[in-house]
Amino acid sequence: MKTLLKIGQDHGYSMNVIKAVEEVNEKQKLIIFDKLYKIFDGYLKNKTIAVWGVTFKPEIDDIREAPSLVLIKSLLREKAIIKVYDPVGMIPLKKEFEDKITYSRDMYDAVNESDALIFLTE
Repeated sequence: MKTLLKIGQDHGYSMNVIKAVEEVNEKQKLIIFDKLYKIFDGYLKNKTIAVWGVTFKPEIDDIREAPSLVLIKSLLREKAIIKVYDPVGMIPLKKEFEDKITYSRDMYDAVNESDALIFLTE
């Protein structure tokens, strides 16, 4: 979508339908955060949230534009503790978040003593 928007912009064409789709896609990325926020009555500080799956698509290590990034950043702003597991996406995730989140050895390690589990799929 971003590529199409850029092409339209470069050629002086307003891509209104594509813009609308992109806006909906961006709002979708916050649905899980909004649900967690409601479940915990707006208090996510020190809640441990396990996240399974962080890449954009299964079996690739690409996290660019991945919904997990928006979710994790939103949870970190609320001072939640994040424990992640993704068999493929851990290396790029470490580059993005460094020591701000916990990188679990396996999926069970991620959920151990967590308050919630988020399982992200395509």
